[in-house]
Formats: sequence, structure tokens, C-alpha cells
Amino acid sequence: MFGYVRPALTQLPQEEKDLYQSAYCGLCHEMGKRHGFWIRFTLNYDLTLLAILLQICQGGDRTVCQRCPAHPIRKPKACLRGPGMERAADVSLILTWHKLDDDVKDHGFWSGLPYRFLRRWFHRPYRRAAQACPGFVNQVQGCLERLDQLEAKRSTRLDAVAHEFAAMLASAASEQAQGDQARILQQLLYHLGRWIYLMDAWDDLDEDRACGRYNPLDARFEGRAKEEQEYVATTCTHSVRLAYSAASLLELGEWERVLENILCVGLPAVQSAVMDGRWKEIKKLHKGRYMHERSV
Repeated sequence: MFGYVRPALTQLPQEEKDLYQSAYCGLCHEMGKRHGFWIRFTLNYDLTLLAILLQICQGGDRTVCQRCPAHPIRKPKACLRGPGMERAADVSLILTWHKLDDDVKDHGFWSGLPYRFLRRWFHRPYRRAAQACPGFVNQVQGCLERLDQLEAKRSTRLDAVAHEFAAMLASAASEQAQGDQARILQQLLYHLGRWIYLMDAWDDLDEDRACGRYNPLDARFEGRAKEEQEYVATTCTHSVRLAYSAASLLELGEWERVLENILCVGLPAVQSAVMDGRWKEIKKLHKGRYMHERSV
């Protein structure tokens, strides 16, 4: 995944910070337990929100205290455990593996070697996760095949291209909820996925131009995407608002303020940073660290 979906931690009370960290650490431990120590290093903020949402729908959560393998001398941290975290660990690995596969396709032989190595390294854990979530894997593969076809044609239909990525993320809700709750969660993840796809497209705009790669925004606006920044910002904001509207229909319980912070403060802050060019520097500054006291 991409790491765009993060909270504005400085605007959360300590209790909600600790709650969010319990999900972050819980997913990290679950990924290590199910798929091996090194898989933990693929953890990011997008996956943490996905874990929170799946845990809310699954229920049966509990909190245990565990030490962090990366910081063994620090005191144990609270880690959220439960069926939602188990599902999220599998879904996270599946999405990460396909992201690596996409990176291999986007780079030449030499520049793509690191991605080829990682994809090979993750192949066995990916197969285990795929066996646990066969329906999700089939949906992901179908969405990505259609997305590849649209990108190969250098499609100018921005909504059609973004739809396939959004539908892929929405499919993570399948089998996790029933009735209205399932439809609400799918809508939330759909609009979140659409926003992530458009953010990534804007973030990669200059690099894609330099390398001659397809970019859905440049294709839609015939090379004038930068001149249409206001339009892009408006459609991205619309997706965030629709995601928040869906979230407000879920029974969030203790997670309500955390989700509100992510969707109403964190995402707009990230969007602003991506669109004005600050985002890459922010990522370098915080690479590999959980931002306890900083926000975008």
C-alpha cells in the first residue's frame, strides 16, 4: 500500500493515541505471527486503518501487552488482538505483494531488481495468505487485470481507472460483515481506495512524465494535469466526504474519535501535502518511524 491514510496524532487526546497505537502494534505482531518477522516491515498507516475497520466489524477483540521486537528494551505496549486483526494481516500481505508486482511492471530490469527480489521473498507468505482468503484474492486479481488493461490502453477515463482500484479495496469487506454493515463498509473502503489511487497518481505525476509511464491524471487532462489541480482536489475531497459519511453509519464505539480524526483531519492534511509537493519530503523525514508526536 501507499501510506497516505494516517491520523493527525497531535490533535488526538492521549487515550485515543494509545488506542490507535494498539491497532498499529497489534497488526504488526499479527503479521509477524502469521507470516514471519520480516513481513512486519511492510506495515503502514493504510493497513492500520483497514485493520481497525475489519476489527470493528468482526468484534471479539482483546488487548494484550507485548514487547516490540524492534525496541526490545522498551516497556511492553498494548496490542489489539482478534479475528479482525488476523484477517487484516492476510489482506495486508496480499495487497502488499500485488503492490510489489505492480512496481516490477513499472520499472525496467535493473531498476526493478529490488522489487523482483522482494516479490520472490514474499511469495511463500503470500501463498499462505491467499489460501486463507481465496475469495479476496480472486477479486483482487480480477480488479488488477481490468486495471492493467485500462492502463495498457492509456485510458483517459479517470473514473473507470480509479474504480478498479477502489473496488479492489472495497472487496476486503467481503465476508467480514453482514447486511447493511457490509454495504456500509464496502462504500467506506471504496471511496477511500479511490482517494488513495488519485493521491498516488498525483504524487507520481512528475516521475511518470519523466519515465514516459502512463499516469491516469495526465491521460485524462492530456498532459495538463497540473493546470487542473483544483478539479483534482475537489474530486478527492468529495471521496473523503463520502467515506466519512459511510463511517458515520457504522457503530464505531470507542473508535469514533480516531476514525473522525483520520478522515476529517489526517486525510485532508495529507492531500494538501501531496498536492503542493511537500509529501515526498515528509515521507523521507519520517521513514520507518511511527509518528508519535508529529502530524503532517
